[in-house]
Amino acid sequence: MELIFSWAWLAIAAWLILRAFNQRGLLQPLATKPPSAIAGDPSVAVIVPARDEAENIGPCLQTLVAQDSPASRLRILVVDDHSRDATASIAARLAEKHPHVRVLRSPPLPPHWVGKSHACWIGARAVPGVDWLCFLDADVRAEPPLLSSALAAAQSEGLDLLSVAPRQDLQSFAERLVIPCGLFALSFCQDLRKVQAGQSNDVTATGQFMLIRAQAYDAVGGHAAISSTICEDLELARLVKRGGGKVVLRGHNGLLSTRMYTGWRTLWPGFAKNLVDMFGGPASTVVIAIAAVVLAWATYLIPAADVVSCVKGGAGCGALLPALVGSASITGLHVAGTFYFKIPIWYGLLFPLGYSAGALIALDSIRKRMRGRVSWKGRTYP
Repeated sequence: MELIFSWAWLAIAAWLILRAFNQRGLLQPLATKPPSAIAGDPSVAVIVPARDEAENIGPCLQTLVAQDSPASRLRILVVDDHSRDATASIAARLAEKHPHVRVLRSPPLPPHWVGKSHACWIGARAVPGVDWLCFLDADVRAEPPLLSSALAAAQSEGLDLLSVAPRQDLQSFAERLVIPCGLFALSFCQDLRKVQAGQSNDVTATGQFMLIRAQAYDAVGGHAAISSTICEDLELARLVKRGGGKVVLRGHNGLLSTRMYTGWRTLWPGFAKNLVDMFGGPASTVVIAIAAVVLAWATYLIPAADVVSCVKGGAGCGALLPALVGSASITGLHVAGTFYFKIPIWYGLLFPLGYSAGALIALDSIRKRMRGRVSWKGRTYP
């Protein structure tokens, strides 16, 4: 029995690693392009919805005003979503120095609207006549060629929506423990070849950076069409794609970075609010959470069980080699991830704890949906 389990474990480990590396190869990086690569003279409005982002809004805007795109065709709009801190005043001070930056206060949140979607909708309505809309989270940092590169890619590939996955800046214990495991889980579960295909009804995107053709945005009804959706980025991308538009997710290529959360206090509710949507619903979320925890702990437990069996004179001695090869491969994958995320190498040995914490967050996400209440930044949404 030990031999069967060990060889089965080796096969599972090999499949997971091959799938993860295959997925990584399918996420093409955004090629760096100069402004001269942009065809014509398109206008772009960057809309930054911000609620209680005093720590982020200044650095974010500094990177936006430093873009190498011509300022004459670039408009930057911060939509303050009733922040309870200094977000609006910080943005206003910077707007005084840059004529193409504007700060707009969002009206009171209407019934059946989520705050971020409402702020994005207000921002889009405040910049009529532009060719492209770029929705950008306040916690991202953009390198100067980002907008030029994104525009050039969207034009050359005939895209209606281009989303860019940023590099994750992980600083706290919670971020370093959970976020790499979450991204590994997505790479194990998601079939990028399928969801990126034009004929597929599914889609993948991130709301941290979404460049969308204004005409396509208006055609699907914009954020008003998804006003009550918690996971608004996926739903907007799905609307565009199902409406006949071309939607693509690209890698950051060093052009975009983010620090989404600052510890357990923000990470847990941040993921719990929409994790059930990211994994395709409650049933699939439960399956993924259980599988992740079982497989993660199996990395250590299966070789340990074989050692015990071997010591007792059982069949564990013959089963130990395939078990160790499988476990070493999985551990090596997570250790390699620490170099990619630029975090201490020992986090690569703690991944069973990371998947366990992620599973608890997933169950909390399901619990919130079953209760019909999701809370985020001082608001509770039905």
